[in-house]
Formats: sequence, C-alpha cells, structure tokens
Amino acid sequence: MSHVFLIGFMGAGKSTVGRRLAARLDLPFVDLDARIEHTAGRAIVEIFDAEGEQGFRDRERESLAAVAGEPSSVVACGGGIVLADENRRLLREAGRVVYLKVRAGEALARIGDTTGRPLLECGDAGAMAATLLAARETLYRAVADVEVDTGGLDRDAVADAVFEALEASDGRGASS
Repeated sequence: MSHVFLIGFMGAGKSTVGRRLAARLDLPFVDLDARIEHTAGRAIVEIFDAEGEQGFRDRERESLAAVAGEPSSVVACGGGIVLADENRRLLREAGRVVYLKVRAGEALARIGDTTGRPLLECGDAGAMAATLLAARETLYRAVADVEVDTGGLDRDAVADAVFEALEASDGRGASS
C-alpha cells in the first residue's frame, strides 16, 4: 500500500478523519502541519509571522517530500498543499489522494474561532474563506483520486465514506 493523502480546505476534517481512517487501514497517521510545527519548533502562526507565507510553504514542501519517502501512512495535509506544482506531483506519485470537500460556511462553523488561522485573520473571515476555497477548488479536484463531500456528515460517516470511496475507486479516477 502507498500513502493516503487527505487534502481539502481548512475545517474539512482532514486530521480528525485521518486518524480514524489510519486506524481502519492499520497505518500510521501523520498530520503534516503538526510535523512542520515540530520540525520548526514553533506554531504555524509563528512561522507565518517570522517567515511569511512563502517560508511556511517552503517548509510544507520539505515536509511533504520527507513523508513521501517514508513507509505508507495516512497523511492529513494543510489546506494550501495543492498550491505548488511540486506538491501536486509528489501527492500523485506517492499515493492515493482524497479530496474532502467542504463549503466555506460549514468550514468556518467547524473551525469556530479563526485565531491562529493566518490566512483568515485579515478582514472578513467569511469572505476570505470563500475566496480561498474558490481559488483552490480546481486544484483540489485536479489532484484527487477520489472526492468525498463532507457536508452535513459527522467524522465517522466521513471516514466510512473515504474508506468506501478508496475501495470503489481502485485507482480508476475520481468518485464522489
């Protein structure tokens, strides 16, 4: 088995669902953002403050490349992982990619307090979330092997849907 990469917008449930899916698949779970924080020795918001978004994206690319070379796992990726061509290539080459689809309003409701979300802290969080999601949607869909709409589902139902979608797709392309 290769890696299973969970991609999607913040609040889609990548980390929560990833833990459940990893247990079901009997694979280790990797939260890429947590790994970046551990390696950097500081929180993502502090990385953004000190190095800017590009500094964070550089660290994200390095962490993804490192994980891609490790044994199979379920990996929860950050919401912006798809922005770099190199990341999209690595995702496709190193495993199966699952896009957890969420609407901007539902994502914000799940997140609650947007403190510590650097990309949502400048102005109207709702408008910013909708803009970011719209800009990334095509990239998420382009790299995904399977797509699971998380709308209205609890974390267990999403994990079940991901498991079933992976089994059904069997490498034949995207399903929803």
